[in-house]
Amino acid sequence: MASRQTGSLDGNDTLKPSTTATSQPVSDTPDGEEALLPDKRSAWLQSFTRNRYPGALAFNLSTFILPALYGTLSKLWIASIDSSKVATTDSYTYVSVIIEVVNEGLPKAAYLIIGDKASRTLQSRLKLSSTLIVFQTLLGLLVSFIIFGAASKFTGAFVPGAVKEEGVRYVRIAAFSCVFSALDVAVSFATRSLDRPDVPLVISTVNTMLKLLLDLLFISKVRVVDKSKTVEITTQAGIRLACDGASAIVGLLYFIFTAYRMASSLPGQVLTGPDAVILNPSAWAKTKQILSYARPRLSLLSMLAKEGVYFALESGVRNALYLWLVANIVQMGSDYATAWGVFNTIRWGLVMVPVMALDVTSSTFVGHAWGQFRSRLPLGEIGTGTAEKPRANRRQILRITKPALISTGISLVVEVPLCLILGFWGIKSFAFWLSNDEKVADITTHMWKTIDWCYIFYAVNTQLAGILTATKPRWYLYQSLITNLLWVFPWAVVCEVGRLGGKLTGDNAWVTHGLVFGGSLVASFIVVVIVLTIWVVQLMKGKLYVGRVHD
Repeated sequence: MASRQTGSLDGNDTLKPSTTATSQPVSDTPDGEEALLPDKRSAWLQSFTRNRYPGALAFNLSTFILPALYGTLSKLWIASIDSSKVATTDSYTYVSVIIEVVNEGLPKAAYLIIGDKASRTLQSRLKLSSTLIVFQTLLGLLVSFIIFGAASKFTGAFVPGAVKEEGVRYVRIAAFSCVFSALDVAVSFATRSLDRPDVPLVISTVNTMLKLLLDLLFISKVRVVDKSKTVEITTQAGIRLACDGASAIVGLLYFIFTAYRMASSLPGQVLTGPDAVILNPSAWAKTKQILSYARPRLSLLSMLAKEGVYFALESGVRNALYLWLVANIVQMGSDYATAWGVFNTIRWGLVMVPVMALDVTSSTFVGHAWGQFRSRLPLGEIGTGTAEKPRANRRQILRITKPALISTGISLVVEVPLCLILGFWGIKSFAFWLSNDEKVADITTHMWKTIDWCYIFYAVNTQLAGILTATKPRWYLYQSLITNLLWVFPWAVVCEVGRLGGKLTGDNAWVTHGLVFGGSLVASFIVVVIVLTIWVVQLMKGKLYVGRVHD
C-alpha cells in the first residue's frame, strides 16, 4: 500500500521519499510555482492561481471561448462564399468525431492517473505525461492516413451529393488535422492534470489567432487576394490544417519548457532505482536527469491504457451511433443537413463553452481529491475498511465530489437563462446569420425550440459524469452503454428503417430525430444519477474497489 503523505485538494505536489509507512513526507512547492505568502496576497487572490478551482476555471473558459468564436465566424465566411457549401465544412466536424474516439481514450485517463498528485511523485507524473503525448500522437497519425484513404466513402456518407466532389478534397486535407488534434488533446489533458491550464490556453490562443488572421486575408470579403475569383472551399481546409499544426507544435514546445521548469524546481533527493536523483548535481547531470522524464515507457502506457480503454470503448459506441444518425440526416436533403450543422454550431459553439470549461475543471480537481482518498490522506475523518475497499464517510464523499457539485450549480445558472433567451428571441436571426438561407434558418429554429431544453439536463449530466470519469472509468463506461444501447440504438434503427421505407423525409424526420437526440440527453441524466447513487452507497459501505496506488 502507498505510504501516507501530506496534501490537499488544491495543494502542493508531494515527493514520495520512501515506501515505508513510517517515513516522513517531504513536501515541495506547487509544481514549480512560487509559494503564495499570506502577507503578500489575500486569500481571494490566491484562489485565482492556476492550481485552484476558480483560477483553473478562468483559464479553461478562456481556452474554450476562442475556438468557439472562430467556429461561428468561419461559418459566416463560408456562407458568404456559397451558402450551399456550409454542409461541406460540417465534414470537418464529422472528421473530428472520428478522432474524438482516439482523443477520449488515453487522454481522459489523465484525470485519474496523472492527476493523482497525492501518491505519485512529480517525476512519475511527468513521465506519464510524455508517454501519453508520444503514443497519442502516433495514434492520431494512424487515423489521419485511414481517413485520407477512405475520403471518398466518408464524403458520400456525410456530405450532400451536390457538393460531394469538392467535399472529397476537403476531407483529404482535413484528415491530417487528426494527428495535430491528437497532439493538442494529449498535451491539454496532461497539463491540466499537472495544474497547468495555461498550456491549453496558449494552444487555443495561437490556433484561433492564426485562423482568424489567415481567414481574414484569404477568405473573408475583405481578403487581399483577387476578389473577382471564387474562393475554393478547400482553401479554408488548408488554413485550418496549417493553423492546427502550428498551434499543436507551439503547445508541445511550451509543455517541454513547462515540464523542464517543474522538474528543475525539485530539490535534490536520494531515491532508489535507475531514475534516482543525485544530490547537488552539476547543471549537465541535472539536465540529463530531467530529460530522462521525457522518455516514453511501455510500462506507463499500459498503466494509462488500463483505464483509457474504458473511455475509448464508450466514445467508440457513442460516436458510431451518432455518425449513423448523422448519415441518416444527410440523406434528408441539403437544407435539412445544413440546418443540423447550424444547430450544432450554435449549441456546441459559444453556448456550450461554460459547460465544457466546467467539466474539465471539475474533473481535474475530483481526480486530485480521489487520489488523496486512495492514498489514505485526510479528507476529514478517515473511514474504516480494507486498503482496497475503504469505507468513506459523508464528509469524505463531499470532499471528493465538491468540484463537480459546484460546477453543476454554475452550469444551471448559465444554461437556463441562455436556453430561454435564445428560444424566445434570438435563435432564428442567429441561424440566418450563420447560414445566409431563410429556409435553413426556419428548420434550425424548429429544431432548437423542440429539443434545446434537453441540453440543460446534458449540462448537469456532464458535470456529474465527471465524478465517474476521474474515479471509476469502468462505471463511466457502464452508464454510457446503458443510455446508448437501450435508447439511442433502438431509435437509430427506427430512423434507418423509416428512411429506407420512404416514411422518413425532410418534412417529417425531425419528429423522430428529436426523440433520439433530445431523449438521449434526458435518459443519460437519469442513468448518471442512478449510477452515482450506487457509487456513493457502495463507497460508504466499503464495497467499492478503489485499487492500490503504485508509483
